Amino acid sequence: MQHRGMCPDSHPPLLPRPPARAGGFWRAALAWAAAAALLVGCGGGSGGSGSPSDALPAEPTSALDATRLAQQASFGATEALVQQIAAQGARPWLQAQFALNRSRYRSGGDAGIHQWDRQDSDFCSDKGDSCWRDYHSTQPLLWDFYRNAIGQPDQLRQRVAYALQQILVVSGHTVHSTYGLRRYHNLLLEQAFGNYRELLRRVILSPVMGDYLNQVNNHRDAPNENFARELLQLFTLGTCRLEMDGRLSGGSCRPTYDNAGVRALAYALTGWTYPAGGRSPWGCWPEGARCPFHDGDLSPVPAFHDTAARSLPGGVELAAGHSPAQALERVLDALMQHPNLAPFIGRQLIQHLVTSNPSPAYVQRVAQAFNRGRHDLFGSGRVGDLQATVAAILLDEEARGEGRRGARFGRLREPVLYFTGVLRALNGHSDGEALGWWWGEALRQQLFLSPSVFNFYPPDHPLPGQGERAGPPFALQGTAAAIDRFNFLHYLLFWGGTAAADSQVPQPLGTGVALESFLADATDPARLVDRLSRLAQGEPLPTVARQAVIQAVTAIDAQVDPSDWRAHRVRQAAWLVLGSPYFQIQR
Repeated sequence: MQHRGMCPDSHPPLLPRPPARAGGFWRAALAWAAAAALLVGCGGGSGGSGSPSDALPAEPTSALDATRLAQQASFGATEALVQQIAAQGARPWLQAQFALNRSRYRSGGDAGIHQWDRQDSDFCSDKGDSCWRDYHSTQPLLWDFYRNAIGQPDQLRQRVAYALQQILVVSGHTVHSTYGLRRYHNLLLEQAFGNYRELLRRVILSPVMGDYLNQVNNHRDAPNENFARELLQLFTLGTCRLEMDGRLSGGSCRPTYDNAGVRALAYALTGWTYPAGGRSPWGCWPEGARCPFHDGDLSPVPAFHDTAARSLPGGVELAAGHSPAQALERVLDALMQHPNLAPFIGRQLIQHLVTSNPSPAYVQRVAQAFNRGRHDLFGSGRVGDLQATVAAILLDEEARGEGRRGARFGRLREPVLYFTGVLRALNGHSDGEALGWWWGEALRQQLFLSPSVFNFYPPDHPLPGQGERAGPPFALQGTAAAIDRFNFLHYLLFWGGTAAADSQVPQPLGTGVALESFLADATDPARLVDRLSRLAQGEPLPTVARQAVIQAVTAIDAQVDPSDWRAHRVRQAAWLVLGSPYFQIQR
């Protein structure tokens, strides 16, 4: 993948300004600016269950391959993580990660918003200014996400759940239930290495998804088709028939299903209402349904369910006289046996974890693992096994090894992964507060607030000027976003982040980095730059870029900054290396 879209029209507005009559500083600034222009692509430079019962023996790998796996399977490489993977090897590390299950969403209010039955006051009327935030918004989830992504060891589970939440989308723009959204995203963490059939079942029966896509209380007399359509289009099959390698069947788009198939699916999924537990001062509607409640799975209402015989997409027949639960099983049968499912979901998981443009052979190998339910020593042997699928993605020959990747290989770090990647590389911390309405909004990826069911970006978003080559995260990238990435680095490195933690956040941490461990290398600019470069991409920068950064770092000395020149060098090197395409493009 070429480093397009990374070149700002001018220097970021937050660059430090040299004081008047400071000759040494001017020399440093000029070298720094020249290196920055080069590095942003404007100049030269070259370019669960089923796991093995016994721990695998170590299979050491190179630091380069370990760094690549850390970037693909975690929220960012750290020096300790790279050392761990290099010593263990890819398969033993994956085995250990499959066994970890620690991260959960816990912050925010309880189910009280759906159990309030007083007519004389609103739920939030006596609960203070933070009531909406704690009970209705996604802000508490944001806190937990960034704390866990930066600090918890079950990195692979979290990274896969993050990929799944961008496929099986719900959004806080529509669903205002903190406890319900918390339950939904914990479901994705729990099922990250499970089976896609069970994950689909739980998503179909989620009252949060039921509210988001109008599935709850769907009635046989006039079923809403919204959920059925997105279940087919986005969650399972896609709109065009695919070969096993993800290419269009017959070389052109032939519809996977028609509107009759959507309607048949909508009828089959009628007859589900909220779980028990909800109350309302105005009663429950419609008659025979339960009040809104998000703590549990949807419950069947036979009186709402259509029992007619239906032909489901993929040729599966649903006999007359079925119950809601029986119809659900046949729907799952139809989806799981459809030939589109494995390449459609497999390709998207590759895109989220490894590369935006996987080769057809790569997609086919992953799709085969999905259908076999087994890859190497991983998986249960049942179709749809996600552990096997993830192992196939991360152990594939196109993901592993030290060979140079072609121009099509790689993916732009979307804003969330850029935030976490920088913070983890620089021993950082965050309670997430600054990464939502501030930096998340600036970079157009405010987590848990997807603008639509299509996520923050579609999987087929094209790279501008690159023909059919896809670059999904580039849908969020532009001149302003490119500059704001550098501004984010500047905020952390030169402003000190958010040092004063917000007292309104439970157990506040603020957001910042810890650079002390790099100070010992500041006297040797080449060593410092190479150390940061290995964190960024697993190896030193290309020769021309490396020399430019070393020159910019060397220019910071006691004449420029008498009291803090070593720390200033570290900040300078980190700004240049982590702002460069060699970090921003995950290769």
